[in-house]
Amino acid sequence: MHVTHSHTDVAGKLAQTLETGGHSLRADVSVDQGGENSGPSPHDLFDAALAACMTTTAHWYAKHKDIPLQRVTCTLERDDKDERAKPGVYRLRATLSFEGNLTDDQRAALLRASDHCPVSKLMTQVEVQIETIGAPATPDSPT
Repeated sequence: MHVTHSHTDVAGKLAQTLETGGHSLRADVSVDQGGENSGPSPHDLFDAALAACMTTTAHWYAKHKDIPLQRVTCTLERDDKDERAKPGVYRLRATLSFEGNLTDDQRAALLRASDHCPVSKLMTQVEVQIETIGAPATPDSPT
């Protein structure tokens, strides 16, 4: 089982330290949302996970198919207005660019592979079940 841990950095503040896979990163929200904008927001991390997965998948696919891909860039745009106008709709647009001596067919294959990355499948094809439970109180927790 893979475990990700998030904890509050400073009591009373919104910023969090995330620990996952031996890495540490920070999350926060914008100043207008009550944070200090000291790290990406949870929504930004969600979007970044997709962008990273798409670009990593393109490189993985290129290596396995001997495609001379040098670099890949993904620009991911989130259209927030649909979230408010149509509850249940989270609209993202991913624009990928591939560097290397590539044919049109190779570029198309890389785009298809990126579009089917594991995080994209998780976001669009899988039922995610979340169980939220409370941990036992600690000595410094109010009872």
